[in-house]
Amino acid sequence: MTKDTTLFLGQWLRSPGTVGAVAPSSQRLAEMVTTPVPQRGDPVIVELGPGTGAFTAEIQRRLNGRGHHLAVEINPALASFLSARHPKVDVVVDDAARLPELLRERDLGNADVIVSGLPWAAFSADTQTRLLDAVVAVMSPHSAFTTFAYSFAKRMRPAQRFRQRLHDTFEEVVVGRTVWGNLPPAFVYYARRPRVLGTTGPGA
Repeated sequence: MTKDTTLFLGQWLRSPGTVGAVAPSSQRLAEMVTTPVPQRGDPVIVELGPGTGAFTAEIQRRLNGRGHHLAVEINPALASFLSARHPKVDVVVDDAARLPELLRERDLGNADVIVSGLPWAAFSADTQTRLLDAVVAVMSPHSAFTTFAYSFAKRMRPAQRFRQRLHDTFEEVVVGRTVWGNLPPAFVYYARRPRVLGTTGPGA
């Protein structure tokens, strides 16, 4: 096992409800999830539940020193690992539901892209709603939200509930192709145009 996988598995055994996976995401899944990260400008990129940094590394590669990359990780051990590996990333140990406050504290306004590695299917309906409300609160009409789900779980009630919640929350929800090489196979949700606009930007 790699160091990433060993740490990830250990944290999953300690807290499966918050880690939500037994291994880091594949490079291919990371590439697909981070597709909306813009190639120009100084965007604000938010990453929720980065874990050991599979998506973090790809975001950093795409940014190439531009913008502000905020990673919100509730697990202190994973956050410490991430900070050491990616010192240019603004890693904070906190609840993703506090995202609007975290951006205000940094005078960042709205996020251009929000990339989520959170285990949505492991959350209750109330937690899904609370976290999605936080996401929408920091979005503008031009922001993008991406997350992924495991193919084996898509017919389970929590996964179906989350999918419906996405369609209720965003005007546009696109489902990407299955990444069969991921462990386990996964697919990406691309969501844009929140029905309720963010309120953390200038003048809010």
